[in-house]
Amino acid sequence: MSSSAELAPQGPDRSQDVDVSDRSPSVGAMFTAQVALGRNREAFRHRDADDRWVSLTWAETRDIVFELAAGLLSLGLEREQRVAIASSTRIEWILADLAVMCAGGATTTIYPTSTAPVVDYILSDSESRILVVEDDQQLAKVLDHVDEATTIVLIEGTSDSERVLGWEELRRRGRELLAEQPDVVEEAVAGTRPEQLATLIYTSGTTGQPKGVRITHDSWAYIGRGVVAIDLLRPDDLQFLWLPLSHVFGKALIAIQLEVGFATAVDGRIDRIVDGLGEVRPTFMAGAPRIFEKVRARVMTGAASGPRAKIARWAFSVGKRSAAPRLRGEPLTGLLKVQYAIADRLVFSKLKARLGGRIRFMVSGSNKLNAQVQSWFYSAGLLVIEGYGLTETSAVSAVNDPRTPRLGTVGPALPGTTIKIADDGEVLIKGPGVASGYQGQDELESGSFVDGWFHTGDIGELDADGYLKITDRKKDLIKTSGGKYVAPQKVEGALVAASPYASQVVVSGEGRKYIVALIALDPDSITAWAKSQGLPTDDYAAMINSPQVRALLQSHVDKANATLERHETVKRFAVLPAELSIDEGEVTPSMKIRRAAIAEKHADLLAGLYDDED
Repeated sequence: MSSSAELAPQGPDRSQDVDVSDRSPSVGAMFTAQVALGRNREAFRHRDADDRWVSLTWAETRDIVFELAAGLLSLGLEREQRVAIASSTRIEWILADLAVMCAGGATTTIYPTSTAPVVDYILSDSESRILVVEDDQQLAKVLDHVDEATTIVLIEGTSDSERVLGWEELRRRGRELLAEQPDVVEEAVAGTRPEQLATLIYTSGTTGQPKGVRITHDSWAYIGRGVVAIDLLRPDDLQFLWLPLSHVFGKALIAIQLEVGFATAVDGRIDRIVDGLGEVRPTFMAGAPRIFEKVRARVMTGAASGPRAKIARWAFSVGKRSAAPRLRGEPLTGLLKVQYAIADRLVFSKLKARLGGRIRFMVSGSNKLNAQVQSWFYSAGLLVIEGYGLTETSAVSAVNDPRTPRLGTVGPALPGTTIKIADDGEVLIKGPGVASGYQGQDELESGSFVDGWFHTGDIGELDADGYLKITDRKKDLIKTSGGKYVAPQKVEGALVAASPYASQVVVSGEGRKYIVALIALDPDSITAWAKSQGLPTDDYAAMINSPQVRALLQSHVDKANATLERHETVKRFAVLPAELSIDEGEVTPSMKIRRAAIAEKHADLLAGLYDDED
């Protein structure tokens, strides 16, 4: 690992231009300050029991949060003591987290998809004494495993266990304490210091047990203040939030909301995202690359043939030609202006309407966004900007400016953050957003935190203006038998971009003569295509391995290979029987690929792709 003395290019430290030091001392202080600014403004929107959207004002949110915070204090919650939350993204997750922040505790995040052994490990490692669970399914994972001293709060459903409190019971206890001590929560907020632990967020654990990253109140306050400093979002914006709040990206969006003051519509059901966007009509949304890839694939496969396909292809060719002047901020003129207006009316306007019709921009994070996917959206007049950060940097270290985006980059560093590139190409980050370390380890023990710099493990480049481009993961680089290095993300991205039917791609080739790929297909899209070709679809395995599907995928592999260097091209591929899943241990809850697990599980399939190799 390179030391900070061996550094090459350095991005701009914009803290010289914008003061981000004037920030709140804690998340609780950010929340109460926002309540004071506009008690009757909308804070959150969520679905009720009848699936209707209902709103909470900042004042109404404060009342619920203070009741929950007082309820936690009545259970004996002490400063920096951990409260774990195991739930999907829903309004109660946010309310519980804000209650923990206001009570002076610290939130431990648990993915709702985590298995019982992983939940048990996280609860033990974090030393959480209170656990908030979503429903009976989450309760079943922990009821017989957690320490008897742990109190469990159940958001929905009922339990006969004396150790389990209902959501409303926690609020009732809070009201009782507030009646006796009206200032108890405000005093807890006032007593919370910037350097105190706010959140333990556990990493995905792609290569082993997840590690708890210790994020302070000051780091969250800094992220919020940094976004305000670059004028990225406005108080009148409306966010659609579906991202997992157990992931650092989702959690950062709440911290940003507390500082900026926009409203957030919350619905974590991924299958309802498109419906929700049409109903809520948000002005921005953040997501992982997979969501944008799926939207593009569905649009492309929905107009795969006939007159609609010809019109769509023409429209996107016009959009592609218009991209360069639009990125330069130049107005379209002449024939191109007329053509783009027609393309927008016939094709692009319908796509925008599906997303609510008011989107100013969307933000992609958590993984690298495929450049072709980003360009496709921009051709349609929909801007997807990339940001960059890790759990260890509180999610936001760099972000593009939607007014002057540079596609393919993750933008310059957030004001107050400094990014450098080490001699070996690794991206190093320093600033208030960098976490204080890992649970149970000090900075020296972790090896990732060196002299205030966090060594990300990502390989990147900085241009002359300080815009960062992430190219690879340091540990993922494939070295072929010929000594050539291949970045798997580049090859996988090219294949996904070339095939609207490819859901996920994993390439392999360490120590081999050539690169091969395992391709998982989107079941709905490939089944629809097969039906359009008159193929039988009752046997999925037979269908995806049919000569027709193989020929289709080969044409897509050939298309992708045309964009790659010779040593990067995919020589052979196999189709996986199903999409990669969390339950099978093939991807993490944040959808990061577990390469070692996939290689082990599909060892025979991979070996068959090299059966002619010496």
